[in-house]
Amino acid sequence: MKILIVGLTGGIVSGKSTVAKMFKQLGAQIIDADKIARSIVQPGEKAWQSIVENFGRGILSDNQELNRKELARIVFADKEKLETLNRITHPEITAIIKDKIERMRRKNITKESICIVEAPLLFEAHLEEMMDKIIVVYLNREEQIRRLLLRNNLTQQEAIDRIESQMPLEEKVQRADYIIDNCTSINQTKKQVKQVWSELKQLLVSINK
Repeated sequence: MKILIVGLTGGIVSGKSTVAKMFKQLGAQIIDADKIARSIVQPGEKAWQSIVENFGRGILSDNQELNRKELARIVFADKEKLETLNRITHPEITAIIKDKIERMRRKNITKESICIVEAPLLFEAHLEEMMDKIIVVYLNREEQIRRLLLRNNLTQQEAIDRIESQMPLEEKVQRADYIIDNCTSINQTKKQVKQVWSELKQLLVSINK
């Protein structure tokens, strides 16, 4: 039995995690790239060591964990430093996602299933090549800025810098197989998720005939 690997991405604060939870409730298996990203930068890990070498010990908290707020402040203000961080983390994240997909394929050899890979930087890290289909969660720029200011207590310019550090959301939308518009109510988002899930299930059945 073939399993369906579906990439789920969007822009910062567009609601990817909320949508991923909805898919999980419907029966999807989830691979969370953000969780992987956090695990590889724990103190002593290879990526942690590379980050400290490149950015200095000033980005560490007292417990030796990365001060994520300070690191974010540095990289979102300097494109080259963001690229350095991505060069350190992306290959490891990609390798772990590949491994998880392979394990899932072996585990589900006799079972039809859908795996959602939730990855904010899916296109930026070139993960789309591993996906059968791609879903983009869309949020207009004004709402993105408003939610980011609210969530992260940033200045307007800091919020814009973070949004502009990613591939434009409009470009991601152009490359998507499915678009979930998260600009309105949670109920409207749920309806769209259910519709996409129904189409993915139909696709899964057709490829396993």
